Amino acid sequence: MRAIGIVLAGGNNHRMRELSNKRAVAAMPVAGSYRSIDFALSNMSNSHIQRVAVLTQYNARSLNEHLNSSKWWDFGRKQGGLYIFTPTITAENSSWYRGTADSIYQNLDWLKKSHEPYVIIASGDAVYKMDYNKVLEYHIEKKADITVVCKDMPMGTDVSRFGVVKTDEEGRITEFEEKPVESQISTISCGIYVIRRRQLIELIERCAAEDRVDFVRDILVRYKNLKRIYAYKLDSYWSNIASVDSYYKTNMDFLKPEVRNYFFKEYPDVYSKVDDLPPAKYNPGALVKNSLISSGSIINGTVENSILFKKAYVGNNCVIKNSIILNDVYIGDNTVIENCIVESRDTIRANTTYIGTPDDIKIVIEKNERYTL
Repeated sequence: MRAIGIVLAGGNNHRMRELSNKRAVAAMPVAGSYRSIDFALSNMSNSHIQRVAVLTQYNARSLNEHLNSSKWWDFGRKQGGLYIFTPTITAENSSWYRGTADSIYQNLDWLKKSHEPYVIIASGDAVYKMDYNKVLEYHIEKKADITVVCKDMPMGTDVSRFGVVKTDEEGRITEFEEKPVESQISTISCGIYVIRRRQLIELIERCAAEDRVDFVRDILVRYKNLKRIYAYKLDSYWSNIASVDSYYKTNMDFLKPEVRNYFFKEYPDVYSKVDDLPPAKYNPGALVKNSLISSGSIINGTVENSILFKKAYVGNNCVIKNSIILNDVYIGDNTVIENCIVESRDTIRANTTYIGTPDDIKIVIEKNERYTL
């Protein structure tokens, strides 16, 4: 084992609006029966990284429940394994994780106890497939100090949510700007880094001594001229889900056969925690077109171009179009839902209508009583 993994899954995110009120972004459901962190963890497992730490703090209950066993991703059993680190109060420290570098600093002990030479740091809010060994080989070949996985976005993409990078012809990063207001550069950082373990410990300790807390701003941007920081270009599917629009778009991508086949039919697989649920049931009168319907769902109405997560119930004469229905939602009879994201465990009363627009996706949160006596 040449590397250990760190998955950063901690931050609060206001761009998810009400969706992140009760779960971390890394625990957002994606594509029917997965969660966003499954993609990073599956990539770690498929790259034979046996020892992985997940750093989490904000609304971590849902994520901790999802990660209650490492067997789903098949991490190391006798050696290694899946570690979940939430902020703990110690004699030296009594604060939350104040930033990405600080979260690693508070768990530096784990890094020091490991003996693998490299660390792969990934974020838990991106949907992609990747063999980290290829990045590691590129990193070693270039004699880099840090390697950042980057992707060329189509022109006109809003890059203000990402770090943008400019490279020379050799692939070395010459400019790194974090979350610019506007930028002419369309190459973004995917939030996946490879670095030598000892180098990381040294940089993180230096950051802490200067009371700096952010990995990107205080390590990558500050040291870009001193350290050899290289970009590794990713040319396959990659999508970040950390805003409502991108979350909606990423889920809708799974209705395209090529995206679905790439993730679920081609080796290596994406793994997730499996729920023991019966297959979806379509009652007489149900009409379903181009949709993903998960286990445990019962459909009585019309569903088009939508994604229904586990245990969704759709009543008679309902029309659901271009929408995402999260787990355990009950939709009463004669309801119309278009261009919406319906929050999990909602109960939507009969004869109601929720219609958003493709540019402004509506988030529906209804806390009605489901069973009335």
